[in-house]
Amino acid sequence: MIFFATTINYLDRTVIAFLKPYLAVAFEWTPVEEVANYADIEMAFKVSYAFGFIFAGRIIDKLGTKIGYALATTLWSIAAVCHAFATNTLGFGIARVFLGVSEAGNFPAAIKATAEWFPKKERAFATGIFNSGSNIGAIAVPFIIPPLAENYGWKMAFILTGAIGFIWLIFWFIFYEIPSKQKRLSTAELEFITSDKDEEPVAVGEPRVTWGKLLTFRQTWAFALGKFITDPVWWFYIFWLPDFLRKEYNLDSYGIIWPSAVPLIIASFGSIGGGWLPMKFINGGWTVFRSRKTSMLIYAISVLPILFVQYLGTFNMWIAVSIVGLAMAAHQAWSANIFTTVSDMFPKNATASVTGIGGLFGGMGGLLLTALIQKRMFVYYESIGEINKGYFIMFIICGSAYLLAWLVMHFLVPRMERIKV
Repeated sequence: MIFFATTINYLDRTVIAFLKPYLAVAFEWTPVEEVANYADIEMAFKVSYAFGFIFAGRIIDKLGTKIGYALATTLWSIAAVCHAFATNTLGFGIARVFLGVSEAGNFPAAIKATAEWFPKKERAFATGIFNSGSNIGAIAVPFIIPPLAENYGWKMAFILTGAIGFIWLIFWFIFYEIPSKQKRLSTAELEFITSDKDEEPVAVGEPRVTWGKLLTFRQTWAFALGKFITDPVWWFYIFWLPDFLRKEYNLDSYGIIWPSAVPLIIASFGSIGGGWLPMKFINGGWTVFRSRKTSMLIYAISVLPILFVQYLGTFNMWIAVSIVGLAMAAHQAWSANIFTTVSDMFPKNATASVTGIGGLFGGMGGLLLTALIQKRMFVYYESIGEINKGYFIMFIICGSAYLLAWLVMHFLVPRMERIKV
């Protein structure tokens, strides 16, 4: 259920990346305005997404996973449909703001549900599985959206993708419950889920840990700064990769389908494999912390080939596609583990709140990257007809971000210390 929710979440947010040319026609943008306005719309989503995290984690910790997740999905599905009713750039941006605020609820709810349903050694693997939904949702977009927009218009793309969330809600209310209340669960399964003796049982109600208290812990800052540095890279891939491929290799709406989809398909394997590797280390006798940190260092190093993607891509487009796929796979592997550090270090009644803090920092990192670097740089290079130079600078940022984040997290939390509150 969490996998499908994450799939729908990314389906709704990534539709825009393939509708950029259609929006340019509908709203009468010039080529330079297309870059500038698209960046502004992207920033509107990011700032609202970051702002949404201020409330999402706290609300989900208070309402519980079942009601909190359902509320978030309902609101973002309504927001996705509302894009179709925009008649100008401002109206579209407003719809984007509402989508960002509501979509912020997905990951705090998903991480909290994972902490409720899995012991520590399995959480990174479980997180990798549900987080692969972000790839599947984005993979579906290039196959669905261009044909849909060509035949039925860009508005229908938002209506149909937004409506899928309401179908998910039916199954969520039928099947989901916390383990202690789940009648389908055997006694042996419940004992396995709650086998971590240092963790307290899940309690639904008023959060017992304030943001002010959480921000006094180095563990909170390690997670938040790790997200601040690396989340913007994923945003760049999701929102700008189709534009890069279209301009670098002169692809049309149908020619871009497979080159855009293949990196995301590769990333799906990284998401699941990224959770499997630390579990293998743990089963081999390593501590949870050593397994997590070693895995994340491996993933940070795996990103480095992205530094040479444009040069190697001159030989063949598919070389570039493969390198981007490797970098996206490494990001998803990294993401599965950085999310799991929250449940490694914090009690279950604080996981959604800490995840919300990290999401806020990740969103702000993406916003600052777009506002201070991407928009200005892309507008300038687009105006002189050398947009490829702008992408070269962005790939340098992408390649160096993960090692920097790993060093920051290692400095703040050099050894495992679980928070007691």
